[in-house]
Amino acid sequence: MDPQAFFEGMPFASMLGIDVTACADGHAEGELEMTEDLSWNEDRLMAHGGVTFTLADTVGGAALVSLVDQPVPTIDMRIDYLSAGTGDLYAEADVVRQGGDVGVVDVDVYAADDDTHVADARGVYKTG
Repeated sequence: MDPQAFFEGMPFASMLGIDVTACADGHAEGELEMTEDLSWNEDRLMAHGGVTFTLADTVGGAALVSLVDQPVPTIDMRIDYLSAGTGDLYAEADVVRQGGDVGVVDVDVYAADDDTHVADARGVYKTG
């Protein structure tokens, strides 16, 4: 299974414009171009929390898929929003644990223009 191709073909992630840019050996990176349609504020581009969450979830899943070579449904994800995402975003994810039944991944989301730490998340995914 080609993890990048798998995530490029995911309709919801594609609709949001999420691009998984790197995916190998338990690490993944992805980016999202911020648009008015993804903003919660009509006066200023500010990423809706669900957009930030979906970027984290998608890139976190990609990191684990790079190790288990199969789709990994999300069991649980916890996210802390640290700053407003006011422009394009990128995420980096690393597998913390790859188990036979579940895997755990840490994800950080940043603002692309100045590397502001927008959110950190921990996802739990089904692996078996």
